[in-house]
Amino acid sequence: MKQALDAFAALSQPTRLDVFRLLIKAGEAGMLAGEISDRLGVRQNTMSANLGVLARSGLVRNTREGRSVRYQAQMEGVRGLLAFLMEDCCGGHPELCQPIIQNLACGRDESESDRAPCPPIHPKRQI
Repeated sequence: MKQALDAFAALSQPTRLDVFRLLIKAGEAGMLAGEISDRLGVRQNTMSANLGVLARSGLVRNTREGRSVRYQAQMEGVRGLLAFLMEDCCGGHPELCQPIIQNLACGRDESESDRAPCPPIHPKRQI
């Protein structure tokens, strides 16, 4: 529950929510911190603080590339948050929600559910 609360707190600020949505759209390639700052029109020192909050929440990860830092959405953290939100759904039968959670976490719609599976989500696993 603590990690879910950290994730919600991180996303409760408009700039961080914008950053998170931008990184989700960027996919696995992610974006450099400076690119994120430029795209959203936020000063780099302010962006750095916001990226730090998102990283500590488990929703984004970063990798150093020389003097730059690249950020990507941490999809395992996203899947964990979705699983937490839906773990008590479906009348106490969370396994019924698994296909929905997996499709959401993998960016699929119902028509694509026959593609190769995403990594499994464990409904009772804490994020």
